[in-house]
Amino acid sequence: MIPIKRITLEEKLAKRLMDRTYALMASKADSQSARKAWAAASKEKRGVREHLVQMAPGIERCMYCGDNRATDIDHFEPISDRPCGTFEWLNHLLACGSCNSNEKRDRFPRDDEGNPLLVDPTQDDPGLHLRLILATGEYRARTLQGNATIKVFNLNRGDLAMGRRRAYQMADAALCRAHGLLRQGRIEEARERLTALVSQPHASVLQEMLRLSSLPTAKDILDSEVVAALTDQDLLAELRNTF
Repeated sequence: MIPIKRITLEEKLAKRLMDRTYALMASKADSQSARKAWAAASKEKRGVREHLVQMAPGIERCMYCGDNRATDIDHFEPISDRPCGTFEWLNHLLACGSCNSNEKRDRFPRDDEGNPLLVDPTQDDPGLHLRLILATGEYRARTLQGNATIKVFNLNRGDLAMGRRRAYQMADAALCRAHGLLRQGRIEEARERLTALVSQPHASVLQEMLRLSSLPTAKDILDSEVVAALTDQDLLAELRNTF
């Protein structure tokens, strides 16, 4: 999971969503009527999805697991939990069917004071709550929020852990190759490698590699060639331009 920057909606869509929200509030809608309203709002859903796709990492990747192609608009706070939040833009995230329908469903744990325990990547920095172990491809919780997020989305399920391990191997090779091309002055070829890298699943792997490369112990964790690549200012500049 990586931080997601939420974009501003166009004015017409924002107004339509607000009007829908006011209508639910005025009618004191329950979850059943809110679901019916959402099901009938095809124009609004299309607009919301288009904006979420612009925010999604890589090629429409799930904002939770970062692996699968995202097919669903997820209500961070489920409709069953807060019906009047059905049309709120800040409550919408792009998710794959596995994370949304198979894992999360209507689960939304809260602490003793009623605060949400799931990490919202558009509001929270996932890195403060989750630590990715590159060697195993598994997350470790740093906080109660991190622990709840791992459990609710089953973020350490076998296919995801394997995908992250493979993404680590691919990133290792791509960074070393891009670094070599840059040193040879083959800038366009290096850019192609980096562009392909950032569009791959599991963007959290590259993010963790970047974080580790800045630590004094980087060479004890990462390959020395990868550390050299990730501390090369020219490569970092090219990498930033691809995000």
